[in-house]
Amino acid sequence: MGRSATLTSPGKIKKLLLELLPDQGLWTDEKYLWLTDHTSRLVEFTDGYLEVLPMPTDKHQNILGHLYMLFRAFVLPLGGKVQFAALRLQLREGKYREPDLLLLLDAKDPRRNNRFWTGADLVLEVVSPDNPRRDLIDKRHDYAEAGIPEYWIVDPRQQAITVLVLKGKKYLKGTSYGRGKQAASALLKGFSVDVSEVFDVE
Repeated sequence: MGRSATLTSPGKIKKLLLELLPDQGLWTDEKYLWLTDHTSRLVEFTDGYLEVLPMPTDKHQNILGHLYMLFRAFVLPLGGKVQFAALRLQLREGKYREPDLLLLLDAKDPRRNNRFWTGADLVLEVVSPDNPRRDLIDKRHDYAEAGIPEYWIVDPRQQAITVLVLKGKKYLKGTSYGRGKQAASALLKGFSVDVSEVFDVE
């Protein structure tokens, strides 16, 4: 009985798990996928290293939910598919991100797999206050490297939405839309969102 109690105490289980899990730099794609199959936390992966993302706030989820409904209403009748975090996106072997929103123009696109997608036509991130660089710079590079045609950066701090369009292997400077403007997609002809509504949603 004493042995059972010792093995099941939270501290002992955490210590055992830490001993069993690989060190940073030694993770593989399969070990990362196994881990994220068994947790509700958002975890991204690059060449052996894990990055645990902060839990989203209520404001973050309000913004994301509003945008998801707008994109979904526009894309579904055209035969496309929209998903939101948490869903893994493989950018290449050894690199996975979990965009806040990801979209395919064709719901039957072979890149749409049940466990994770292997590509997208549009991704969107709501800038996280813990590390804005991740969404503004790092992911801009990652999504361009993966050939994703359009990247939306939704920044609650600046009350602005920036739409980046891929040109060759890099995103163009991008158009930033502030309050009172309509943020428009280049990929989805005729689709735009009211920036003020996005940031005022409750």
